[in-house]
Amino acid sequence: MPDEAIQISAVLPAHNESENIEAILRRLVAALAARFARYEIIVVDDGSDDATAGRVGALRREFPPIRLLRHEGQRGYGAALKTGIRQCRGELVFFTDSDGQFDPGELGRLVERIGECDIVAGYRRRRRDPFVRAVLAWGWGLLVRLAFGLRFRDLNCAFKLFRRRVFDAIPIDSVGAFVNTEILVRAKHGGFTWTQIPVTHYPRRSGRQSGARPRVIWKALCELWRFWRTWR
Repeated sequence: MPDEAIQISAVLPAHNESENIEAILRRLVAALAARFARYEIIVVDDGSDDATAGRVGALRREFPPIRLLRHEGQRGYGAALKTGIRQCRGELVFFTDSDGQFDPGELGRLVERIGECDIVAGYRRRRRDPFVRAVLAWGWGLLVRLAFGLRFRDLNCAFKLFRRRVFDAIPIDSVGAFVNTEILVRAKHGGFTWTQIPVTHYPRRSGRQSGARPRVIWKALCELWRFWRTWR
């Protein structure tokens, strides 16, 4: 399919999401097909050691717009997101997680607003995460506000829609959980505009969360520090 024919690209980073990936992809296909004649879905398997890649491969035979990219080892959420974004061919770029905590059916609400700005970002109307993770998210938002002056309601909400020109204009260096913050700071500096709308958040029903692991948090803090020194 020629690059110019793709209207929207959807990116899903995935690590050991074999229990969730099929359901989320089926819902995403339905949401995209309802609004776009030509679309692609890029799943980036970040070094999974379960059946994630196999399940995506089986679905590709049923839904040809699905593409599968694989990292040989686990490189991190930001690295997976960057790999997918750099392979996008659509004029719009959407990304979400593969854990089933967001409803792809709500993508239409973002699409309806993208004519007003460059980025439409979801924020969790009611966050369905453990208390500790919610506290960490609040602290992260405060730290980012102090470091970069970025006031954003839900930085790491993985339900965002971009015009392709945003990613054509900004680099992405982060390989960990800092990636959402980096994208938004660079977009703000580049003069891109955004709006935020509430989206539904569901509790994770299968698999394991990794966002609150000490290693993930430490990596994000290190990336923030390095980026802040360069940015300053």
